[in-house]
Amino acid sequence: MELSLQLEATLAEVRALPGFEGFLSHPEPEALFGVADRGPVVVVNVSGWRCDALLLRPEGVTVQELPTLTAADVADRVREYLETLGRLAESAHRLQQARLRFEAGERSFDASREVSEARRAYYRVLGEIESMLTALTEWMWDAIAGPVLSALGHGARAEGDTELPRLWWCPTGLLALLPLHAAGRDGDGVLDRVVPSTTPTLRALVEARKESTDESGSRLLLVTASDVPDVASLPNVHRERAFLTDLFAGQSTLLDAEDAVVERVRAELPRHRWVHFSCHGAQDLLQPSQGGLLLSDGRLTIGDISTGYFRGDFAYLSACQTATGGLVLPDEAITLTAALHYAGYRHVIGTLWSVYDEVAAEVTEAVYADLTSTGVFDPARSARALHRATTELRGRRALSAWVPFIHTGP
Repeated sequence: MELSLQLEATLAEVRALPGFEGFLSHPEPEALFGVADRGPVVVVNVSGWRCDALLLRPEGVTVQELPTLTAADVADRVREYLETLGRLAESAHRLQQARLRFEAGERSFDASREVSEARRAYYRVLGEIESMLTALTEWMWDAIAGPVLSALGHGARAEGDTELPRLWWCPTGLLALLPLHAAGRDGDGVLDRVVPSTTPTLRALVEARKESTDESGSRLLLVTASDVPDVASLPNVHRERAFLTDLFAGQSTLLDAEDAVVERVRAELPRHRWVHFSCHGAQDLLQPSQGGLLLSDGRLTIGDISTGYFRGDFAYLSACQTATGGLVLPDEAITLTAALHYAGYRHVIGTLWSVYDEVAAEVTEAVYADLTSTGVFDPARSARALHRATTELRGRRALSAWVPFIHTGP
C-alpha cells in the first residue's frame, strides 16, 4: 500500500508538469476515434470467454463477433507456429556449423556426409514450414480476417488497377505473434483487398500520425554488418550496401563492418531521420528485451533502443526476427520494430522470423525504388511500397519468403 501511495504521488507530480497532463493515464475513447480517419483500425480481442474484433472507424466502434475463434485455438496455433520456426532455426544452425567445419579443413568423408545430412534435414523442415503456414493463413482467414473484411465492406477482392484502401491490425495477446496480414485462402486474402499495417497500440498510432516539420537530419544512416562472430556470413548485405549508397549518394552515413559498433550506432541514430540496418537479428522469446541486431562488437538490444527518443520518419530492419515478440508478456509488444516505433520512428519495416538473405535484398531494392520513384524519398508511402513488393514476391515464391515482412506505422 505504501508503494502504491508513492506511485500515485509521483504520477500526480509528473502530471502537473506542462505537456505531461495525460502521463500514464487512459485516453478517452473519443480521443482515439480520429486515428481511423485514414482507414479502419481492427483490434482483435482474444479471451477465454469470447473473441471479437473491435472495428474502429471515425464514427465510433462496432463489434464484430468471431464465433469460431477461441483462445485455445490461438494458443495451439502459436505453439505449432513457434515450434516449427524453432526447428527451422535449429536445422539452419546445424547446416551452418557443418559447412563451417567442412570449409575449415575437415574435408573428410564424414564431414561431407554431415553437410549432406544437415542439408536434407533443413529442406525437410522447410517443407514443414510451408505446410504450417498454409494451414495457419487459411485458419486466420476463416476465423478472423474474412469476417472482419466483410464487415468493413471489403467482401470481394479488388479488380484491375484500383488503389486498395488502408487497414491497421492491432492484435492482442498471443495473436500478436502471428502474421495476420498474410491471412488468405484459395488465392484470395488480406493483400488482395487492403494495404495492411500493424500498430502495437492505438495510442502509438495516434503519436505516429503527428508529423514533424523539422527537416534537419534528413539523411539515411546505413548500418551494415555481413560478418559477425559465430553466425553465417550474409553475402547480400554487400548488395544492399551498394544499392543504397548509390541511391542516397551524398545523403547517407555508412557504418560498415568494424564501424558498425553498438555505441557508434547509438550516437548516430538521433542525428538521422532515416535508418537502414542490414545485418543479423535475433530474438529471445523468454527475455524479449534482450533481442536485437548483431553488430560487429555485440548486440544492439531492444533495451538499448528503448532508452532513447528520436525524431525519425523511417526505419528499415533488413534483419531476422525484428518484429517477433515474447511469450511471457505478448501484449507488451516487446520487439525491435515496436521499440524503434515507440522511440520516435514513425514508419518501421521489420520481419517476423528469419528471412532468406537474397529475398531480404530483393525486397529492400523494391521498397526503396518505390519510395524514391518521384525523385525524393517519401517514407509516407512505405506501407504501399511494401505491399507492392510482397504481393509481387507472393506470385513467384513460397509463403515463407514473403510472409515475414511487416509494416508498422501510420
